[in-house]
Amino acid sequence: MRATKLAFGLAGLLGLSLANAIPAAAQGTTYTTIERGRYLVNTGDCASCHTDQGGKPYAGALAVPTPFGVIYSTNITPDPATGIGNWSEQDFYKAMHDGIRRDGKHLYPAFPYPWFTKVSREDAHAIKAFLDTLTPVRQQNKPTELSWPLDVREVMAGWNELYFHEGAFKADPTKSEQWNRGAYLVEGLGHCGACHTATNVLGASKTGEKLKGGDFGEHWYAPSLTSNLRDGLGGWSAVEIVEYLKTGANDKSAAAGPMAEVIKNSTQYLSDADLNSIAAYLKDFPVGKVKATTTTEINKQTLSRGGTLYFDNCTGCHMENGEGLAQAFPPLKGSSAVQAAVPDTVIHIVLAGAKMAATPSKPTGFAMPAFDWKLNDKEVADLVNYIRNAWGNHASLTSADAVNKVRKDVEHSGG
Repeated sequence: MRATKLAFGLAGLLGLSLANAIPAAAQGTTYTTIERGRYLVNTGDCASCHTDQGGKPYAGALAVPTPFGVIYSTNITPDPATGIGNWSEQDFYKAMHDGIRRDGKHLYPAFPYPWFTKVSREDAHAIKAFLDTLTPVRQQNKPTELSWPLDVREVMAGWNELYFHEGAFKADPTKSEQWNRGAYLVEGLGHCGACHTATNVLGASKTGEKLKGGDFGEHWYAPSLTSNLRDGLGGWSAVEIVEYLKTGANDKSAAAGPMAEVIKNSTQYLSDADLNSIAAYLKDFPVGKVKATTTTEINKQTLSRGGTLYFDNCTGCHMENGEGLAQAFPPLKGSSAVQAAVPDTVIHIVLAGAKMAATPSKPTGFAMPAFDWKLNDKEVADLVNYIRNAWGNHASLTSADAVNKVRKDVEHSGG
């Protein structure tokens, strides 16, 4: 009896301490729902955008560059004055589903509500339940730095009328449960198309270009996720897709730049079942109509100059044959990222270097040094053109002027 009373007493104290630790908005929510929300927040990569460098987690203030100006991410901690502490479950769902803030004003699609609209109400509730357990951070949101008329949020009503298709995800009855789960994650919370789909002059995804590759911004290009053999995932197995998303690297590629952040803050935490569902969906995604790649045959002089630069600077890691070193230095031969429609990612990495994602199964996180101090614009162009057209690779050529533009932007952004 005494042991029983002691056990109940400890349970009472534990319950009291947990109640004091969890904000009032989250009390009464089951532990299972909160943990599910934590998983979904990781799935949606919320930390990457809503945490500024050196800032408090989820307190916002991260600058998000767009072709139209800078938008700052918002505070999504449960602070009632500057965060979402006073938001109801319906307020939060309306932001996710419709792109409308609690005060009724439109959100900009830098917050990817065109994809989050597919998230179920149940999942949106779990996400809000987890966010309500965070430590509140009192940090005012920064105003956007957009030019007129885009600085007027009401303009987004017209944009939504043209480009936003509201609606929760609907399963395809002709596909498997695994395929549909993968589609739900890729098209919804994972919002892969936000980066891997080309956009028009107004920043909306181009019809017919779904997952065929797109501009990350700041001279990073997200390659195609279709089954295209040259610049997509056609040569990847489902196992290799899972390995890449879980660890940051496989025998065909290694994540760098923004994708390394995605793996660090998001996909490494996904369950094997969900990763396999994503792989199943992507492996079944059709190439569709392939645009003719704008390529110029590389001349012998350019190939020779680029080859010499490659031999002097790159063979120590990527080998003379461009095949790299398995599980250490990614191959350049046959790489879909190297042969992407736009060479910006390759130029960016040559100039500024890159660090691979460090994950528990591959904790080393190898880094490539920057060559901006060593190679001029013409040399970088020759080297990039060689890499993109040697060993059977085939891709469009770049120029010294294009390299100079990337160099200036990299210097401005600090890498």
